[in-house]
Amino acid sequence: MTTVGAVTRAALRARRGALVRLAAWSAAEALPAALTGLLTARAVDAGFLAGRPAVGLLWLGLLAAAVLVGAVGTNRAYACLGDLVEPFRDDLLRRVVAGALAGATGGRVDDAAVGRLTHQVEIVRDTWAGLLTVVRGFLFAACAAIVGLFSLAAPVALLVTVPVLAGLGLFAAAVPAMIARQREYVLADERLTRIAVTAIAGHRDVSVSGAREQVTRWVGRHVDAQARVERRLAAMAVTRGLSLAVGGWLPVPVVVLATPWLVRQGLGPGAVLGALVYVVRGVQPALHTLVQGVAAGGLRFTVSLDRLLRTAVPAPGEAAPAGGARPAPPRPRALSVRGVTFRYGPHADPVLDGFDLDVPDGDHLVVVGASGIGKSTLAAVIAGVLRPQAGTVEVGGTPVAGATAAELARRRVLIPQEAYVFTGSVRDNLRYLRPDLADPEIVRAAARLGLSELVDRLGGLDATLRPAGLSAGERQQVALLRAWLSPAPLVILDEATCHLDPATEARLETAFAERPGTLVVIAHRVSSALRARRVLLLDGGHALLDSHPGLLARSAAYRELVGYWEAGAEPVRSSPTPGRSAPLPTGSARRSSP
Repeated sequence: MTTVGAVTRAALRARRGALVRLAAWSAAEALPAALTGLLTARAVDAGFLAGRPAVGLLWLGLLAAAVLVGAVGTNRAYACLGDLVEPFRDDLLRRVVAGALAGATGGRVDDAAVGRLTHQVEIVRDTWAGLLTVVRGFLFAACAAIVGLFSLAAPVALLVTVPVLAGLGLFAAAVPAMIARQREYVLADERLTRIAVTAIAGHRDVSVSGAREQVTRWVGRHVDAQARVERRLAAMAVTRGLSLAVGGWLPVPVVVLATPWLVRQGLGPGAVLGALVYVVRGVQPALHTLVQGVAAGGLRFTVSLDRLLRTAVPAPGEAAPAGGARPAPPRPRALSVRGVTFRYGPHADPVLDGFDLDVPDGDHLVVVGASGIGKSTLAAVIAGVLRPQAGTVEVGGTPVAGATAAELARRRVLIPQEAYVFTGSVRDNLRYLRPDLADPEIVRAAARLGLSELVDRLGGLDATLRPAGLSAGERQQVALLRAWLSPAPLVILDEATCHLDPATEARLETAFAERPGTLVVIAHRVSSALRARRVLLLDGGHALLDSHPGLLARSAAYRELVGYWEAGAEPVRSSPTPGRSAPLPTGSARRSSP
């Protein structure tokens, strides 16, 4: 993934001319900040205190002229900002469109692309302009004030510079934590939105199963988590305040308290007043603007641009940006099925016949269909458990055929309906697919999936598990946590939550959808389709691939399936028996045209 820093540096390097013009006009804008204290000192010491008011007014007249020059510089500097900001926005637009098109050609419809195009790009554009304004304003104003202080009196400049640098150091040290807190807040807010939408969309299933209190607690936990993250983000304001206090306000009492010593060193009253003017009118406002601007717009810029770059790529054929950055390569397919035919016996009807399917990296696909139609067979074929009589299956661009069990385990993890748990410690069961896993990683994963209580109930990581002593739901939760900890980028859940209540199922599926990699779910309940990016319907006469709303609009069988579920019917199961098959017509499962 292209980093935020690399993209911003490339954008600045690509517009060096505009950057030089902006710097030149910013220097003109900073002229009053450089001369205010010096001219004030001259006006007081050489003019008014010396009994020569005309000389004092002359120095103040020069200050007024400097202010006029600064006003012209401000006007021209803002005009130069457009030459940096607008090309950056255009480049982001190209990246977003290219990323959406690349995903669409790979079979992935990204409904959020329009939101990124119309909303997030504009957020980045506005915050980029604000960030440029804040940073260049601070650099030129603060440097001008420091230079003015040194020209006025070097001892005063040292007294001011030390706390200013200390305040900047405190703020710079806190910036990574601020970015992390801002990112946590954005992700928690998005997660809460998805959870709330899922709970509301599945309200009938919740009512039928009597899980209202469980769902309420589940949603409530995410509300509490979002509130905790928001409080942690707000707590960073203390760091900002401390930075401003040290760098912006501390120099004032330092200079005041040092005045007797400065006077003994030969510094006149006008020079002391000029030094205070530099601090109060130059350094302090510049630092305040920098801290507040970076803490607000800068964090939004970093987090929003980072999320854009996770999905947006340079347009195909686009030249590499200045500075040697290269366009990101097309995302590989996590799963590719080509012309697959599978039957359980030489004389049996094919369960899969000439079946095609592409699943891009990062997708969330849910497979639904009537009982016995071949959903579990498809899961076993793509996982390499069953070998098709014809066609090819590739996981991560590598053929499944001929791969060893260890090689398959590194590429994909399959959790069937009947979870496998062996006699041994909880730790050994959970790190079965990743033996080098450390305990803190297991603990964090359990907390992420909401399974910490289960681990505690089992006696902790050192406790011994005995399969006969666990319920079917507990075995499934242990297997799901093991799958989460697996290094495999492709997770296949074959009715892996069938013994769990709808709220727990929704929580776990949502967590797996947020896990890096690709998720394929063989649905136990049709409510899983509401959480998916795409849905594959296996029907007696068709194999259709589309979004949930798309299938509702174009498939009577899908509408009927959803209708049974909403009416409280038993969930659809898939348990094909060797020697028996449910027919699936020859053809490919591809996303339909709109």
